[in-house]
Amino acid sequence: MATLGFVGSSAMFQTLLHEVNMVAPADCAVLVQGETGTGKEMVAKAIHETSPRRQNRFVAVNCAAIPSALLESELFGHERGAFTGAVTQSLGRFQAADRGTLFLDEIGDLPLELQPKLLRALQERQFERLGGGRTVQVDVRVIAATNQNLLRMVQERKFRADLYYRLSVFPITLPPLRERRDDIPLLLEHFVEFYARKAGKTIRHTGKDTVELFQAYHWPGNVRELQNVVERAVILTRTDTLFVDDRWLWSAPGAASSPRDGLSAFADREVELIEAALAETHGRVSGPSGAAAKLGIPRQTLESKIRRWGINKCTPKTQFPQTSMPRAQAVSA
Repeated sequence: MATLGFVGSSAMFQTLLHEVNMVAPADCAVLVQGETGTGKEMVAKAIHETSPRRQNRFVAVNCAAIPSALLESELFGHERGAFTGAVTQSLGRFQAADRGTLFLDEIGDLPLELQPKLLRALQERQFERLGGGRTVQVDVRVIAATNQNLLRMVQERKFRADLYYRLSVFPITLPPLRERRDDIPLLLEHFVEFYARKAGKTIRHTGKDTVELFQAYHWPGNVRELQNVVERAVILTRTDTLFVDDRWLWSAPGAASSPRDGLSAFADREVELIEAALAETHGRVSGPSGAAAKLGIPRQTLESKIRRWGINKCTPKTQFPQTSMPRAQAVSA
């Protein structure tokens, strides 16, 4: 299901949609927390687009991308002559977002010396431009986002407590992709369709092995990483079936050093069952007495899993006694 630009159907996805729909009309400050790549700006835009302010501007500022010496001017504007190079008046992002929404991304990187002025702008809805003495009134809703632990930063005196509580009237925490694996097939389908259409290609099929690979991978870069991998796959696909090289995942920055190092609990159990079946059949995969038959899955599927997890079918790492294996219960086809 795709709603408000999001894609998913898991319980966590439904909770997120509920929170967005609840807070959008409230016109209070929102703090969106989550790892890099989880979609914090998308959530901020969804709140704006379903709020009474949707007819006015959504203005985004990345507090980490602007040098601290320039950030005050970027946010609040400056008067002509306020500093060297200020040849004209600048209104700033707060005034640009008047009657709309101001999104402050990476709020944890806001310099301490600038935090009191932001606090005043939130509390009083007014500020002075840099180099000026006239008070400017604004009506702005602020949504902030961070991948840092702001509460810990407050305890370490790296972030003002009063500003933290002013920003986090309604906190929303986005789960990492590895905690919402049920949404991965829908995300995969969505991005394949999007990038195939963009590239003028027709991609009708995504192999089951590819879906299983994506669900087993831990996605340190979250949805953004998945999106990038799919775009790369679509570019390289030359048939109507999506081409994915699993080495793209396990060699990515922040990824496990090998597929076996990044196993989920489900995949880890799957590997144990495969190794047990191979031990019982002395490495034989096919045939009525082979490991595939004992596991109740097609030979091709088992061969794919063996390659993916780097299992040595001749000398399995885990040796088990000769016992009958459960069929088609824990290892999916």
